[in-house]
Amino acid sequence: MRGYSESKNPEKAIFLYKELLQCGELRPDNYTYPLLLKTCGQLNAISLGYSILGHVLCLGLDSDAYIHNATIHMLVFCGELGFAGKVFHSCFVRDLVSWNSIINGYVRCGKFKEGLKLFREMRMKEVRPDEVTLISMVSCCSQMEDLILGRVFHQYIEENGLKLTVPLCNSLMDMYVKCGCLESAKILFNKMSKRSIVSWTTMVMGYAKFGLLDSARRVFDEMPEKDVVPWNALIAGYVQSKQGKAALALFYEMQDLNVKPDEVTMVSLLSACTQLGALEVGKWVHHYIEKHKFSINVALGTALVDMYAKCGNITKARQVFREISGRNSLTWTALICGLALHGHAHEAISHYNEMIDIGLVPDEITYLGVLSACCHAGLVDEGRRFFSQMTSKFNISPKQKHYSCMVDLLGRAGFLDEAEKLIKSMPTEPDAVVWGALLFACKSYGSVAIGERVAKKLLLLDPSDSAIYVLLANLFREAEMLDKAKEVRKMMRDRGVEKTPGCSSIEVNGIVSEFTVSDKSHSNSKEIYKCLISLSEQLKIVDYFSSLHCVF
Repeated sequence: MRGYSESKNPEKAIFLYKELLQCGELRPDNYTYPLLLKTCGQLNAISLGYSILGHVLCLGLDSDAYIHNATIHMLVFCGELGFAGKVFHSCFVRDLVSWNSIINGYVRCGKFKEGLKLFREMRMKEVRPDEVTLISMVSCCSQMEDLILGRVFHQYIEENGLKLTVPLCNSLMDMYVKCGCLESAKILFNKMSKRSIVSWTTMVMGYAKFGLLDSARRVFDEMPEKDVVPWNALIAGYVQSKQGKAALALFYEMQDLNVKPDEVTMVSLLSACTQLGALEVGKWVHHYIEKHKFSINVALGTALVDMYAKCGNITKARQVFREISGRNSLTWTALICGLALHGHAHEAISHYNEMIDIGLVPDEITYLGVLSACCHAGLVDEGRRFFSQMTSKFNISPKQKHYSCMVDLLGRAGFLDEAEKLIKSMPTEPDAVVWGALLFACKSYGSVAIGERVAKKLLLLDPSDSAIYVLLANLFREAEMLDKAKEVRKMMRDRGVEKTPGCSSIEVNGIVSEFTVSDKSHSNSKEIYKCLISLSEQLKIVDYFSSLHCVF
């Protein structure tokens, strides 16, 4: 029974127990039930666990310390923390295992303050913590991102001569990484005489989190063995750093080495495709998911919706959305933002209303999508209402992007004074995107007075941005203020500011190529320019015949 309970198929221990009961010749004892209760915890089989506890009561074994501890363990793993606490407090004798079980339960359920309170109570009872206790406490600090408290526990370990085992060291490294102290994690890693896959993976994740991808790759390459987790960590790191091509290249490398990807890998790959606008690669990833029978959970389904929407296939995004069961607010938000991006404003707002009606709570990204939809469709009154609703109904503080959306919406509709007033009411200093939205509106409506004020603000924020000078000069030129336009151009030259070259990208046969103005670095640049010249000549001919048609 012990062998089965610790195997990959722990349910076999339950079947064996049933056979034992049916046999009638043998009687389970206080060593049998702890195994069974822990198995119920592993299987999240709370009803079965309660049935087994009934057997324990019938046999009069309910006062056994081992069974008490196993009961706490089972209840914690099944999410019955309230009952676990009652069992713990009803114990006449609480050993270290009892304390560890209940403390770990509180930490697992995100009740960090309660876990810390129990730890302090345990110390007051003069129960000495062990490795298991300290791993729970360090994990608690990780989740709370409390570096000061994490260092206190690290100091306690060192001052009390506790052995820094591999699991304890891994826990400390994870805490330092999550608390933003990569250097401390690195020191611990370098001191380890023996490392597990978790040790290596923690460092890969740490370097990737801070954008140190060369270091992350170096540690990754030095790993003596790898499972899918470090591959996922590095791929996610590339995606986080907006290096979609590198993420896809690493996945292909992963395929060559026959490492089996999981749902986490697929989510990162879809995010990479979204960044690159690589629809064909995204379709291939979707086909791979279906071919290998991945379970399309909410996270994976949401990533598919987001990829299709942002890569230009909103029809497929809608289809995938309808096929996802158990959609959460992130799934709805992905579709709402996609619809807004494609100009389907009324449909986006309709989905938002449906989302609210079924009881889901929007977040700041949801509102970004809704405000963008209003902006695309010029729905000023609706935009004002949604912007106000963020704070009044859902207590969401608008961020810079929400303000820039509202300024853009008001500016496009010609409410320039209201847009400027909104900017001045912001609780934080407006960024260049917010002021830039108003400057574009001033250019569209020829508002020189506001435009000049806004341009001065923008030049203080970024005097090297060529777009500001160009917009302001064009604003003066269209208002026939040619001397002022010349002054702006001269200021631009004197400051050595050059117009930023345009950039574009295209996906052909699953390969994304990027181009900038006058760029000749592409391997097929000669053929590309030859084709462009040919197209240009053909367009001139078409334009010539169009002109003749207009004349006659």
